[in-house]
Amino acid sequence: MENNNTSKHHYFYAVGLSYKKADAEIRGKFSLDAAAKTRLLEQAKNEGIESLIVTSTCNRTEIYGYAEHPFQLIKLICENSQGSVEAFQKVGFVYKNQEAISHMFRVGTGLDSQILGDFEIIAQIRNSFSQSKSLGLANAFMERLVNAVIQASKKIKTDTEISSGATSVSFAAVRYIINNVQDIGNKNILLFGTGKIGRNTCENLVKHTKNEHITLINRTKEKAEKLAGKLNLIVKDYSELHLELQKADVVVVATGAQNPTIDKAILNLKKPMLILDLSIPKNVDENVEEIDGVTLIHMDYLSQLTDETLENRKKHIPAAEAIIEEIKEEFITWTKGRKFAPTINALKAKLNAIKTSELDFQSRKISNFNEEQAEIISNRIIQKITTHFANHLKDDDTMVDESIEWIEKVFKIGATTR
Repeated sequence: MENNNTSKHHYFYAVGLSYKKADAEIRGKFSLDAAAKTRLLEQAKNEGIESLIVTSTCNRTEIYGYAEHPFQLIKLICENSQGSVEAFQKVGFVYKNQEAISHMFRVGTGLDSQILGDFEIIAQIRNSFSQSKSLGLANAFMERLVNAVIQASKKIKTDTEISSGATSVSFAAVRYIINNVQDIGNKNILLFGTGKIGRNTCENLVKHTKNEHITLINRTKEKAEKLAGKLNLIVKDYSELHLELQKADVVVVATGAQNPTIDKAILNLKKPMLILDLSIPKNVDENVEEIDGVTLIHMDYLSQLTDETLENRKKHIPAAEAIIEEIKEEFITWTKGRKFAPTINALKAKLNAIKTSELDFQSRKISNFNEEQAEIISNRIIQKITTHFANHLKDDDTMVDESIEWIEKVFKIGATTR
């Protein structure tokens, strides 16, 4: 795909890493919290980057934006996370122009999600765009692209069954608990962390286990109380975490902390315990497995679990891809038109200037010159000429940059924007 930016020396890139090549530990090092995202955007603006958005979830950290070279964007990720360039080179990806656009469509529509059909990422993309736009880091190309991805996501969700059935990390966690803990309805369950995954897990636990011994703990107690009020659960202070861990048979950890909050040292157990760590970065130190009876399950393992729901979703991939191609083609057509429109307008202005000069000359040279009729004929000729050029530039086989350069050189014109 041709360059879409206002400068011939900038290209649209998607750079980042995901669950496909980076394990949870590596993804944790590259994860960006809200403060880090803001720092990254401000740094990008100070470095003269025109347009970019950044997303960071438990499964991926990615930047979509313009740059002279992708290393500018890779550097932004590394300098605002705990990741290194060397680590990125091993697990990261770089897509350019057409490939970058296609990747963004697949991510935003759930086709690239760790669990097929998971549409939670589209909200991240929408929110990331809003933040970039508020900082003046979202140009018309980015806004149109994000809107096209949102449109594709909605249409796929509405017109296909690729997101049907309850399949998510939180649901997989609850299913694992039910399948591996006997008499789950009478066990003590502790949920530490009430963010999005924590809330979803808690709701699934209540719905599928009928357990009345679920305790919530969150660093901000008000958030836990809000969730507990809806589900009629117990809330304890963060300061009581150590005590509640000793009582629990099942612990679900879903916090946003950057370092482990639970380790071998705070567990004093004389009974079996199942711990599910649904956090990125990992929030449970692997040394807990040194304690007899403790089983630690991380979200990466849960995400690998497949069932009939996921198999059924795969059947709808072709329909989803067809929708993406349709909307992506509309977007590509728009980008081509946006790219060569200034040149066509400049060409039309040049031809009109030639027409005006020639009609003025002929009106003084020819007696009874019908200037009105000549104007009509000339305008029709100009319209036909510019339409021919526009159709050439729209053709999929056309090298748009080279053709624009040729037109501007031949007609001695210069478009104000490209």
